[in-house]
Amino acid sequence: MSVSIGQPVPDFTATATGDTTVTLSELKGRQVVVYFYPKASTPGCTTEGGDFRDRREAFDAANTVILGVSRDGIRAQVNFKAKQDFNFELVSDKDETVCGIFDVIKLKKLYGKEHLGIERSTFLIDAEGRLAREWRGVKVPGHAQEVLEAAQALHAG
Repeated sequence: MSVSIGQPVPDFTATATGDTTVTLSELKGRQVVVYFYPKASTPGCTTEGGDFRDRREAFDAANTVILGVSRDGIRAQVNFKAKQDFNFELVSDKDETVCGIFDVIKLKKLYGKEHLGIERSTFLIDAEGRLAREWRGVKVPGHAQEVLEAAQALHAG
């Protein structure tokens, strides 16, 4: 069961880069972008992360925290963040707890083989912890800008 627009997002705590754990309820009072990507250090995920990185100041101005989430282990996330100079934390969701809240694990096909993987998706949570917007089956070009504009509009009220 996934959270729906207007509903409170269930609290979660997850291991993140920077030797931190992220707890959603501790971010109350700020908007939160949670974007899910299939795999660290792959081309599309690198581009998407870079697009969020390059807009970080504008997200900050809109009182919005950015969190990238994948099923990669914390070491892979730390390396990915360092190599790409990401200025936000990446969450390691190996047990798929956060993925489950947002229902982003989907049956995918790669080279004719089916497997379960993360569907590239982004969620915007308002300052009260409710789901404000969702983007599923995301195409990377232009996406971070669209999310930024939604965060700015939400922040402006």
